[in-house]
Amino acid sequence: MEQRSVADLDALTAFLARLAGLLLRSSGEGAHLVERAVADSARAFGGAASLLLVPEAAVLTVTAADGGTRAVIVHGFPEVFRLDQVAALKPFLADVRAGRTGIAEADHRLRGIEAAPAPYPWWLKFLGIVLFALGFAPLMQPTWYEIATTAVLGALAATLAVTADRVPRLHRFLPLAVSTVVSVVTIELFADGPAHGGPVLLMLPALFYFVPGDYLSAATAELVAGLITTGAIRLVYSAFLLVQLYVGVLLGVLFAGASPHTLFDVAARSDLPRWALFLAWIVFTAGTLFAFAIPLRFFWPLLLLVYVAVGVQSAFTKLAGETGGTFVAAVVLAAAATLIARGPRRPPRLILILPGFFTLTVGSLGMRGLTTLAGGHVEGFRDLLKLVTVVTALALGLVVGEALTQGRGDT
Repeated sequence: MEQRSVADLDALTAFLARLAGLLLRSSGEGAHLVERAVADSARAFGGAASLLLVPEAAVLTVTAADGGTRAVIVHGFPEVFRLDQVAALKPFLADVRAGRTGIAEADHRLRGIEAAPAPYPWWLKFLGIVLFALGFAPLMQPTWYEIATTAVLGALAATLAVTADRVPRLHRFLPLAVSTVVSVVTIELFADGPAHGGPVLLMLPALFYFVPGDYLSAATAELVAGLITTGAIRLVYSAFLLVQLYVGVLLGVLFAGASPHTLFDVAARSDLPRWALFLAWIVFTAGTLFAFAIPLRFFWPLLLLVYVAVGVQSAFTKLAGETGGTFVAAVVLAAAATLIARGPRRPPRLILILPGFFTLTVGSLGMRGLTTLAGGHVEGFRDLLKLVTVVTALALGLVVGEALTQGRGDT
């Protein structure tokens, strides 16, 4: 058994507060894993820690071996846009738990992870968001027109996202700004009749990067795990992001001088060959890497899990319907990701799940339902009902898949 060092209480508290903040900021899979990571790290340095969590903050209480205590409040807004930090945290936490680093060295390494610049330049993030949208476009409508439209609209959305990295104030209303611009351009340039599909289907691929499907699923998983406060707050925030996108689409329609009734949801006839549909997931996975700052070495396992998720969902949807297919696909995705993630040098589970999760298209259902209802079309209710059932099935499937394969000590 390795010898554990006993850290100074103030040094331990400062380190754990920094760690909790970074974990909160990268808690796109849910805040329920934060407490365990912080508690394990505290024990590695001869102390103890407990957390009272909400999604964007935590009350951290640290107890030293001699009985002294400290309590601090930590803030960290949850997001999934810097997954390179998630990748760096996993081997770091393994070293901490194994007692291979002292408190001073651990704090220094953690500061380095926190301060590290994004792994890709702005133009690669721009390209990533465009590829992310293009890879998703055939799922909305398998037409060349949809792909061409998405290339333009995705570039507009990517421009605003990259600009927001340099103008932090824009982040506060970025979904609203993006959806307004995309809506105006779609109505003015691309929505010229049912032959090319409804405006909602033309807009969605460019907006999908901003649709909070991951937050909706994380919220449901937290509620299932009994974390009522974090799950409920995250659920409200997810709804708020959807409403921002919805309002932006409506504002775009008004600015373009059109009627909300133009927001019909009719798909055009497919003209894409099967090979294009198959290759779209490669484009999608490459875009996910650049858009979410995922290290390039994770491309192949992510692509494998994307095809697994798509294949399982397609096969079981024919047998058990969309909800059943989504549940089974989520179970398989979570189980495979949990098994692949075993070991400190393997990709983190959150990174492995993210692209496959996006292929299940949860968040877009809510956006699609809201905008279709705004156009006066009652079929929007079906999309909203589908959102409730599918997001629940997806979250439960991820929980079940993890529970079936998680071993002791897995993170």
